[in-house]
Amino acid sequence: MQVADALAAVLDNTSPLPEEVVSLHDAFHRTLSRDVAALRTQPPAPMSAMDGYAMQASGAVKGARLTVIGEAAAGTPFSRPVGKGEAVRILTGGVVPQDADAIVIQEDVTRDGDIITLDVDTVAGRHIRRAGIDFREGDVLLKRGMVLSDRDLSLAAGMNHPMLPVHRKPRVAILATGDELKKPGSSLEAGQIISSNTYAIHALARTAGADTIDLGIARDTVEDTTRAIRKARESDADVLVTTGGASVGDHDLVKTSLEAEGVKITFWQIALRPGKPLMHGRAGTMRVLGLPGNPTSSYICSFLFLVPLIRALSGRSSIHHTIETAVLGADVPINDHRQEYLRARLSTDADGAVVATPVSLQDSSLLGNLSIAQAVIIRAPHAPASRAGERCAILRLPA
Repeated sequence: MQVADALAAVLDNTSPLPEEVVSLHDAFHRTLSRDVAALRTQPPAPMSAMDGYAMQASGAVKGARLTVIGEAAAGTPFSRPVGKGEAVRILTGGVVPQDADAIVIQEDVTRDGDIITLDVDTVAGRHIRRAGIDFREGDVLLKRGMVLSDRDLSLAAGMNHPMLPVHRKPRVAILATGDELKKPGSSLEAGQIISSNTYAIHALARTAGADTIDLGIARDTVEDTTRAIRKARESDADVLVTTGGASVGDHDLVKTSLEAEGVKITFWQIALRPGKPLMHGRAGTMRVLGLPGNPTSSYICSFLFLVPLIRALSGRSSIHHTIETAVLGADVPINDHRQEYLRARLSTDADGAVVATPVSLQDSSLLGNLSIAQAVIIRAPHAPASRAGERCAILRLPA
C-alpha cells in the first residue's frame, strides 16, 4: 500500500469529536466547533484615540480660544452636547461628547485655567475611533475549524464571550512493547535498551491537540499486551498507538493481541521508508496505529499519520502537512519502490532559498540524527538520482 492510500485509510470515516463549551482560559489551541459572532459592537460609540480636547471642528482654527466645560474620561462620558467655542477635556478611550467631531491632542493647545488656545487648525474626525471600526454586533469573526491563538482569545473576550464551543480533545493512549525495553534511568543488562519512542509520541500528540494516556511498557506476551489494549478501551481512548511489535517475527505479538481484542486490521505494512511495518485498525470508535520499534520509523509514522488523525478528530479545517520546496544540499541516489523521507537539516543560500541537506546517516535506529533534523525530504517511489542544487519537496518537522 502506498503512503497516500494508507493515510486515506487512516482518515476514512473520521468525524470531529463532540462539542464541549470551555472557558476562555481553557480554550487556547482548541478547535472551534461553531462559528462565533460578536455579541457587541466595538467600540460601541465614537471614542477618543488620544488624550486631548473634544470640540466642533467648524471654526476651531489655529489661534481660536475655547472654554473647557467638562471632562470625559474612559468609562465616564460627558453628559451634554458641546457647542461652538466650547471644548471638553477627553482622555484616551473616552466617549466623544455629542456634537463634537474632532479631537485636538493636549500637546497642540495652550491652557490657561478654563480657556484653551489652539496651536493648530482642527480636522474633523481626527483622533476619533468611529463606532464599530473594530467590529459590529453579529459579525462572525471566529470560524468553525480554526485553532484558537492567544490573539483569538483576546478577540473573543472583546466580543463578550466568556465561553467558547470547541471540539473535545482526542484521547491518545500510547503503549510501548518489548521485553528488551526499560525506562530511562534504569541499569541495563545485556540485550536491554532504553524505551525512548513514546516520549516523542506523547509530545507530538499533545502539540497536535490531544490528551495522552501512558500505558507504559508491555512485555512480549499476548496476556500483557491484551491487558494494555483493554486498558486503552476502558480509558475511552480515541486512538491507541503501539510502538514495537509491528514487524513479522516470533515475538511480535501486537497484531495477534489486537485481533484478539476485536481490532479489525485495515492494513499491515506499507511502501514507506522509514516505517514499512506500520499497522492500522479499528475497534468500534477506537482507532489503532501500530508503529515500528525503531525510533526514527516510529517518529516519522507518528508525524505522517497520527498528527493528521488528531487534527481530523479535533475538527480542524486544515489537517494535512504543508509541503514546501527547497534546494537539495547534497546528491541523493535513485530511490526504490518505497516513498522515502530523508531526515535533513535546513539552511539558506546566498539568494535566500531554503536548502535541505540530508543528514549523514539515514539508519532508522539513530536518535542523534533524528534530533538534529529540521525537515524531511520527500522522495517518490522510483525517483531518479538527484544532484545538489536541484529542487526537492520537504516537510518541516516541529520545532
